Formats: sequence, C-alpha cells, structure tokens
Amino acid sequence: MPYITVGKENGANIEIYYKDWGKGQPIVFSHGWPLTGDDWDAQMLFFLGKGYRVIAHDRRGHGRSTQTDGGHDMDHYADDLKALTDHLNLKDAIHVGHSTGGGQVVRYLGRHGEKNVAKAAIISAVPPLMVKTPANPLGLPKSVFDDLQAQLSSNRAKFYYDLPAGPFYGFNRPGVKAIEPNILNWWRQGMMGGAKAHYEGIVAFSQTDFTEDLKKISVPVLVMHSEDDQIVPYQASGPLSAKLLKNGILKTYKDYPHGMITTQADVINADLLKFFKS
Repeated sequence: MPYITVGKENGANIEIYYKDWGKGQPIVFSHGWPLTGDDWDAQMLFFLGKGYRVIAHDRRGHGRSTQTDGGHDMDHYADDLKALTDHLNLKDAIHVGHSTGGGQVVRYLGRHGEKNVAKAAIISAVPPLMVKTPANPLGLPKSVFDDLQAQLSSNRAKFYYDLPAGPFYGFNRPGVKAIEPNILNWWRQGMMGGAKAHYEGIVAFSQTDFTEDLKKISVPVLVMHSEDDQIVPYQASGPLSAKLLKNGILKTYKDYPHGMITTQADVINADLLKFFKS
C-alpha cells in the first residue's frame, strides 16, 4: 500500500495513505469527516473507466493514515494535500472535495495557490463557515457541534452508526428506505480512524472560516449542494461559496442528502463529468 511521509511527531513519521489508479488527467478526491478515501469508491471507479487518473488519500488521523496527536486543522490538512500532489508531480489536476474535504480543497487552493490545478468541485461542503457568528447569522449554533463532540466522547461506535442511519444519508426522511450496507460501510470507515483526530476535526470543519480562501480562487469551481442537506445547511454554504468564488458555478439539488456522492452517485458522477469536460 502506498504511503507518503509528511512530517514527524514524537520522533515517528507521519504517513498519509493514498490510492492512485489509472492514467490520464488526474482527479484528486478529498473525503469528508470522519471517513476515508474509500468513501469515493463510486467516483474512483466511474472516472477510472472514463480515462482519468484517480487519487484519494486518508486524511491524517483517519483510515490507514497515522493517528497523530496534533495537526487536526485545515492548515495541516491542506499542507498534507500539497505534499501528496507534489510527491505525485501532478499537472492539470482536478480537485474534488466532499463535506470537510471540500474545506480541505478550498484551504489548499487558498493557501498554496492554483499552480497545476485546472478545476475544482466541492460537494455538500463546509465553506464558507458552518458555525453561527454575528457575521455569519445563517450558521449553526456552536452547541450543535459541542453536542457532536459529546456524542463522540460518550459512545463513538453508537454515534457512528446513528449518524449514517439517520441524517447523513437522509434515511430519517419519510419514505426513504435505509440501505444497511451503506450504514455499515460508513461505520467501518469511521472506526478505522482515531477518536482524538475526529474529536478535534469537529472544531476544524465547523469553526474554520474559508471566506478569504474562496475569494482567492480563480479556477472554475463547481459547487454542488442539496437543499435538503441535514449536515451542512444549504443556505449557509453552497450559495454563499458560489458567490465568493471568482468562477463559481452553483448546482442545486432538491431532495438529496448530505451523502449524495454515495446514494445518488449516478447523478453526481454525470454532473461532475459534464463539468470536467466543459
């Protein structure tokens, strides 16, 4: 399994696991909290079949990457992504991020620039800012994220079942039938990672303000968000990000869940492909 070393902590290497399949224009996928690169399986296989090179990594503290004590913030996430793209010497790359991964992509572009980047797409993503502040009245109260941390601390295994069984995939909506294997796969990915990384990651994805990062980005960015997203509310995210971007394109879905890259993969993949080829 391929790894890259992105630094040291307490004398030991910090290693990031990644998958790199195929040849052609590279697409780099950044996953959501608290998952792994495996959450992109439906996209990786689809775009591999379309002649692209597909790459996905496990964020530090997640999946098969090192369970670090520190660095669970957007700057480190962006720096690790930069290390990966440099290691692979990627040119003309397309970056795609889901949820927290969307924030990682935005911070990467804002912090490290757009050299060797052709386009980007952020899906159900956390920018510009999730938490409610005087300047961000549409955000969610901090108590919402405090409660997530409390549930993680109390019983992470149960929390990581209840979240995908309910709002993440919209299985709590009337008439929506739960897909148990999807729930269990989410649980599997979550439990592979470190509790401390996930606990601190809640602060990272909820309290990081990406406004200035979004303003810096000039490459075309597709912003994909559903009005029924129960994790990252639509009005406080997708439309605002699209407006802040120089070349933002907003694609709105009506009744899709936060995890639509899995439950509506056929539609999401087709829309991404259309954008990549435009």
